[in-house]
Amino acid sequence: MQSKATTPEEYINELPDDRKIVIQKLRKTILDHLPKGFKEQMNYGMLGYVVPHDLYPEGYHCNTALPLPFMNVASQKNFVALYHSGMYASTELYDWFVEEYPKYAKTRLDMGKSCIRFKNMETIPYGLIGELCTKMSVDDWITHYTKNIKKT
Repeated sequence: MQSKATTPEEYINELPDDRKIVIQKLRKTILDHLPKGFKEQMNYGMLGYVVPHDLYPEGYHCNTALPLPFMNVASQKNFVALYHSGMYASTELYDWFVEEYPKYAKTRLDMGKSCIRFKNMETIPYGLIGELCTKMSVDDWITHYTKNIKKT
């Protein structure tokens, strides 16, 4: 479910109250822990955290007019999703997250290559998400992206 909101605040305000609280808390967790250089903006109809063009002028290989995406947060129909491209590009980061998850949550991890789905809003491991945000700097992300994802 993509939103037509143009700002993070507008996106959050259009959510139902129960989702609004969760998305606000995820947003705060990310903003409090994300390394310097990433920029928050609406991206693909979701809250997005990107590498701006002034730090990576080439932009996203799928559409170079867009900045390089890193993380997104979205309220979907049946879950809240956290998309983390760094885990898609770095097996070490992915493996770390999968290993750490049970230390923070009693629920089963519902995850694809970069998408973590939270169906139970009461069990979101905000502490783990905050730690995840600190694991990759802008420079680390650009290196992983250009090596493992970008098409030449």
